Amino acid sequence: MLSILDRYFLRELAQTVAATVAVLLVIVAGSAFAKVLQQVANGSFPPSVMFQVLGLRTLDGLTNLMPLASFIGVLMGLGRMYRESEMHVLASSGMGPRGLLRPVLILGAVLVSITAVVSLWLGPWAVRTSDAMVAAANRSVIAAGLDAGRFTSLPGKGGIIFVDSMNREGNRLGRTFVATQRSSKDGHPHLKVVSARSGELYQESDGNGRFIAFKDGWQYDIPLGADDWRQMQYQRNDTSLSSVQADDDDDPAHSKGSWTLARSDDPTDRAEFAWRANAPPLTLVLLLLALPLSRQSPREPKYGRLLLAVVSFYLYYLLLALGRAQIGKGHWHSEAPLWALHALVLALAGWMLWKQYSPRRSRKPATGAAA
Repeated sequence: MLSILDRYFLRELAQTVAATVAVLLVIVAGSAFAKVLQQVANGSFPPSVMFQVLGLRTLDGLTNLMPLASFIGVLMGLGRMYRESEMHVLASSGMGPRGLLRPVLILGAVLVSITAVVSLWLGPWAVRTSDAMVAAANRSVIAAGLDAGRFTSLPGKGGIIFVDSMNREGNRLGRTFVATQRSSKDGHPHLKVVSARSGELYQESDGNGRFIAFKDGWQYDIPLGADDWRQMQYQRNDTSLSSVQADDDDDPAHSKGSWTLARSDDPTDRAEFAWRANAPPLTLVLLLLALPLSRQSPREPKYGRLLLAVVSFYLYYLLLALGRAQIGKGHWHSEAPLWALHALVLALAGWMLWKQYSPRRSRKPATGAAA
């Protein structure tokens, strides 16, 4: 059974961590939204799936957000208690480090479990779902900006296209009219008009190039200012749309399942799996590191310890990122250096905690001649 103090600490720390997760999630969502808008502008995927992709990518960002949010949340929650002298009152009543460690470990077990689920399963699932959604949207003419019943600029061609109807998926068209203008070899402008009874969108085998196959129609080549125009009847006539632009930041290993990465011998896959597997212990170590860093006197600056903690997290995170890079390049063949780093930081946190709560040696009174 949990004591009254345990429930009090759990409630205060859980509320602070939840508020920190919400704030950081808004920041991550804003950054992801800017990136998604840039990719929509570049043609990586259509605007129709923009918000779905944003939500899935924000969910994937929880892998890196949960350790930092847990660290800052516990640090701020305990820091407030120290500044308002709550911790000093509890310490004077006999509460030692064990009384503080127990609720933090209970909260840490919950946060580590959530981080493990997100990093090993939920994040990769969100990436795969996002990629599949983008690929399905790019197989539709709706992704290219076409809409039934109105004239639309032909993407990447400088002309116009009109479609009287299309199916719900946007890959089969009804009667279609296309008009484009081009210049001949002698520089004379020509107007090319294509009409079709039906059409169908298809992609190249690599999924990049998009084309519309017009069926059962007529094509007219009309030189502007002249009367030597040409007429041709066809059964099929293909025209290209704008190609799908690849995302420069796309990482194939990031969308693979964790079990697949664990069985792979590729250094890139092993580096990705090491990064996912280290997220849960990173959360636990940071929670324990927050215990000694949060202890401060009421006269200390309010955010002095928080700044020190952010710098510590940055150095810790940077060393883990360097280790991931070494695994990805094939220089390290195991995750042992990363686990050694966790053990070193954990030992440092334990030493700081012991130093703060260990009883001080009593000083002998100074001796002197009696007056």
